[in-house]
Amino acid sequence: MESIFNLEELLEKSKSSNQQYNEFLKVPSMSVGIYELKAGDVDTQKPHTEDELYYIIEGESQMFVGEKHFSVKAGSFVFVEKNVEHRFYDIEKDLTIIVFFSPAEYTNA
Repeated sequence: MESIFNLEELLEKSKSSNQQYNEFLKVPSMSVGIYELKAGDVDTQKPHTEDELYYIIEGESQMFVGEKHFSVKAGSFVFVEKNVEHRFYDIEKDLTIIVFFSPAEYTNA
């Protein structure tokens, strides 16, 4: 398993895929991926069963977490506790986000 990752290479791979979310690390205690939303997209994610930390690499948007609404932009960190409703909306500039899940995000794949 890789221990070091190059952000530029990860972003290049992510942008060339047809998926909004591209996971690049998964161990039992955490998983990490790049999430991309284009300006005007609708974020359809549902609450997760894991805690999350979002780091906005680029873009601008509004976001809600539970009852709180706020603006996010490059450099923002957003913590979302497991099972809490959250979503990006009014995406003004394409968003590129690193998402950390802890423990690792559960998938049926």
